[in-house]
Amino acid sequence: MPQLADRLTELATDGQPITFPALGLAPDTVASQAGDVAAGPFAPYLAEAVADAYNRSDTQWQPAATVFPTGLAAQRSVLHLTASMDALFHSPAAAKALGKPLTAALLDGLSDRIEAAPLLAAARLEGAVRLAVAEAVTPFKLWQTLEDVPTDGPEDFLERLPRLLGLTLDRWADEDTIADTVRTLLQQLTHDEATDVDAMFELGCDLLRRALSSPDIGTVTTHLVQARRQFETAAQAEEARHDALTYAAVCDAILAFGRADAAAINHAADQITDTLDQRQAWLHRSHQPEWLQPRRSAEIAWHHLVLQLRAAATTLQDDAWMDAWQALNTVLAAYSAARTVCPLGDDTGQGLALLVQPAIEDGFLRQQAFLAQLRRAAQETDQHAARGFDTATASALLTAIETAAQRETSPAASSNATDDGSDDGSDDDDPGGAALGRLQRLAPTLLLQLRDQALSIAGTVDDQQLLLLEGLAHDSDVARLKATDPLIVPTLDRLVTELSAHPSFTGEVRQTFSVLVEQTLLFLKSRSDLTRTNLVGSTKKGEPAPFDYRRKPEGDRKPVEADLQRDFQQWLQKGPLHNVVLVEPVDVGMGRADVMAHFGSLRYLTEIKQDATDNDPHYLEGRYLTQAAEYSNTNAPFGQLLVLDLTPKDSTQGNLRVNEVAWTTTHRPHGATTDRAVVVGIVAGNRTTPSAYSRK
Repeated sequence: MPQLADRLTELATDGQPITFPALGLAPDTVASQAGDVAAGPFAPYLAEAVADAYNRSDTQWQPAATVFPTGLAAQRSVLHLTASMDALFHSPAAAKALGKPLTAALLDGLSDRIEAAPLLAAARLEGAVRLAVAEAVTPFKLWQTLEDVPTDGPEDFLERLPRLLGLTLDRWADEDTIADTVRTLLQQLTHDEATDVDAMFELGCDLLRRALSSPDIGTVTTHLVQARRQFETAAQAEEARHDALTYAAVCDAILAFGRADAAAINHAADQITDTLDQRQAWLHRSHQPEWLQPRRSAEIAWHHLVLQLRAAATTLQDDAWMDAWQALNTVLAAYSAARTVCPLGDDTGQGLALLVQPAIEDGFLRQQAFLAQLRRAAQETDQHAARGFDTATASALLTAIETAAQRETSPAASSNATDDGSDDGSDDDDPGGAALGRLQRLAPTLLLQLRDQALSIAGTVDDQQLLLLEGLAHDSDVARLKATDPLIVPTLDRLVTELSAHPSFTGEVRQTFSVLVEQTLLFLKSRSDLTRTNLVGSTKKGEPAPFDYRRKPEGDRKPVEADLQRDFQQWLQKGPLHNVVLVEPVDVGMGRADVMAHFGSLRYLTEIKQDATDNDPHYLEGRYLTQAAEYSNTNAPFGQLLVLDLTPKDSTQGNLRVNEVAWTTTHRPHGATTDRAVVVGIVAGNRTTPSAYSRK
């Protein structure tokens, strides 16, 4: 064992501080042996000595310390590598001085390490991210590495990737080039079973961060609703995701404050309290890396903000105040916090302020007695200076309220009033702008779900009715997430988004066809599991198992498209839609449509095909799309195509996931003016069991 390793061991065993002078060795001896030690089990001890040398600005030992990164590049232990970086990063001076060579040591050859030693590769990438986030080095080498990070690598590597990508977004969300790359990586990771929940959570944090920094109220509410959807999906998909539940409640609380819904704010605040308590108990006595503590601190900061919003909402709805000064302090604290509390790293808070501050201003306008008290407080500052009253915020709030009041009573605003004195929502410079702003504030979930239709709905109902519709839309959105899983949700969202480009995908058509598509995706997922028990009609004990049309035939019986037709038809009839949809095969449009689903007068036809030649999407569309689209000529221009893939399967081929076997496409017949939208799905047949591949 080298002298350096012996001395490091002795110091550690005796509990003495590990420093270069305490080693009792010459600098050239340390330098000659430091590389080998850094590659072995004593690397964390050597890292302590390196950190001490830079903390003391000990120029005698710094040349020897510079050997450390080169040796660490050969480190093969995840634990030793992680412990060494923790020790080194305790010294900002050491991290800054050695940042460049250390980053090169960690990232060079990373792609090869991912396959050979995935856990070690993840630890290397973590160290590089920490160095760049701490600004010990410029981030460009890290960014270049992230451009090439695979999303189909070993599970041990991928499992740690979402949090590192989230940390990258925490730091560089405003750098469009790297931020877009990271968001794309996270989106891809939502389709992997090992990473989907963590990736959804990080995407939710990104959406929440973008809401905080947006200068537009519409973008604020849209991002908040989308963020809540990501958090809810993550919470439903994995047990004990208290962090996701906390952030979902945060989104609910902020949106509720914007529409002055005190009950919803109280419910969200209670949920945050409960989940933070549960999270604290869950993590009690467990190791938490120091570099992950800022996210935990953000949860607490959000909790404090939501408690402020709850107190302010209650105060604004009270008819009288036993202590008017205390009531004003409560509301002003929330008004100020909306611009100063930024738990996710945003340095402006403008997005939060755009939603919270107008709600407070509107509350004062509704409560004239409270407004009078505010005017008095802003004018008579000497009478309450001892109370620590926030005079500056009070004056700013009063100015904003008076500006809003003048805008409402201006001739331009009066010209938009109807005969009954209400505002018709129009604006000569921005037609429909007022109505859109009302929706963004009171019913953002409804607006996100129904888009253009929400504007017409909002024009026919008052605020209370609109709030009721928002509540129904919110409950529907959350219920949909609970009913599915992290594989189905992003796929369904993608398909619905693509279908939304069709002008006829509105109203009842949107609602009914969306639920049919959801059931189709669940069917595809179920049939991707190669077990006989998931086939309809196979659960009765004592009866022969039904013919499994998905397996490679072992006898004379060959699978045909009628097998898939019968299975899909029974799936719909015995599923959650059985009492609202009529499903049957029927002759229509001079041909045979295999499965028809009726939602009242609306009907959607699913064409069933089999193909043993090719399963390429372009090939399938070219061969079967025209026929599948033809059946929608006499009703809504939407339909489905399911193909039983009977192409040969061998040990070199795997089976695709649900998100890879379902897509949307369109077809326009010659001379027609309307596209027919078709959702296509592939059911894999001619399959063998996974164990058969390993035997080969």
